[in-house]
Parts: sequence; structure tokens; C-alpha cells
Amino acid sequence: MATATESHILEAQPRAAGSKNDARRVRRQGKVPGVLYGAGESALSVSLDPRQISRILHSQSGHNSIFDLTLEGGKTTKAMIVDWQYEPLKGALLHVDLKRIAMDQKLRVRVPIVLKGEAEGVKTQGGILEQTLRELEVECLPADIPTSIESDVTHLVFGTVLRVSDLPRHDKLKVVTEANQMVAHIIAIKEEVVVTPEAAAAEAAAAPAEPEVIKKGKQETEEEAAEAEKPEKAEKAEKKEKEKK
Repeated sequence: MATATESHILEAQPRAAGSKNDARRVRRQGKVPGVLYGAGESALSVSLDPRQISRILHSQSGHNSIFDLTLEGGKTTKAMIVDWQYEPLKGALLHVDLKRIAMDQKLRVRVPIVLKGEAEGVKTQGGILEQTLRELEVECLPADIPTSIESDVTHLVFGTVLRVSDLPRHDKLKVVTEANQMVAHIIAIKEEVVVTPEAAAAEAAAAPAEPEVIKKGKQETEEEAAEAEKPEKAEKAEKKEKEKK
């Protein structure tokens, strides 16, 4: 289990809450709008420095970082980032949700699973290591949140599976994710079948031709319909001639 050693400080200024215009005004000022809530206190709308937010999100512990949030008047509280939104095209931060953290109360977080070593099924059997689960949900005190859960996969071969129950256990962590859920296994490399011109020609030659009887029958049906229409047209033409007379 890898633990974080970084410490961060984030400054927050109060802002007007409610309308989208207020949020746009904050962004034009080079800040990102956010909301701080939790710990039984009222929600507070704040504006934040996007550079400080990005620094925390890209740190070793990422969004699981517990940092000191400095508020107006010098008041400080422990907090963490629980949600954030990016602008799809430019990648700029649009909004951030912060949660007040009580260091003596447990919380649930998702921690990355990091696989270590070269699997035997890759090394000697020519397979591929597929990781099907990348995060583990755990419950622990804020100070005990790991940056990642590491697991050795050198023993994995075809037919063996690494499950949540096989991951290293830690006394300070309670695993919430289902124990039987798959984490990783070895899969075979799918060979791409390349169709050569010769094979394509042989396949086309072997394909059954459209039955001639169908074409002929269709043609005869059309001809019969045309023949049936001729007397009817002639009869109509004869009636018109009589009416003229």
C-alpha cells in the first residue's frame, strides 16, 4: 500500500451563489466556482484558484488528497475534492465540489489498483494481462487513505484469476468492493485473419449462384402482366372511339 507524503493548501473566497451569470463572472476573473459542504455545516459557495486545484488533482494521491482549505478571515478546515467538471473542448475547469473532512471520522473513497511485475502468462505463454478492475472502494480514516493498492501478478497464467479477495490486506482499511470481483487475468491474443485475393476469389466461386428459375419466373410474371393489360387497354380505346361517334 502506497501512502502520500504531499501536503497542500487551498485558498477559497466566498462568492454569490445561484445563477449561471455569477459562475461565468467568476470564470472571467480567472477563478473556478465551487461549493464547500459537509461536517454538519451549511453549504458555502466559493471561488478557487484553478492552478491549485489542478496541482492537487495531479498529485500522487489525486482527488483523495486531504488538504488545508483557508477561508475568509483566516479560518482553516480540512477538505477534499469530491467532484469536478472540465470544459469538453478546452479542458478548463468549470466547477469543483469540496467536502469538509473530520479527521476522526471514517469515509469511503476509491483507491487505484496498481499491478506489479510481469505475469508468467505474458512472459512464457504469449498472453496479455487484462485488468478489469482499476479502483478499490475502501473505508478508513482520512489520514489512512492510501494513494494506491499494489498487487503482484507474476504468478498469473492462463486459467488463473486475480480477485479482490487476493489483494493485500491492511488493518486500517475496510474493503467495500465485493471480494469475488475479478481484478485481472490472462487472455489470448486474437489473430487477425487477412483475406488474400486468391481466397476471396475462391470464396466467390464457391458461393451458390442465384437460381435461374427465380429470374425466369419473375420475367414470365412481368410478361403475363403486360399481356393481361393489352386487352384491357384495347377495350378502353374502343369505348372512347364509340363515344366520339
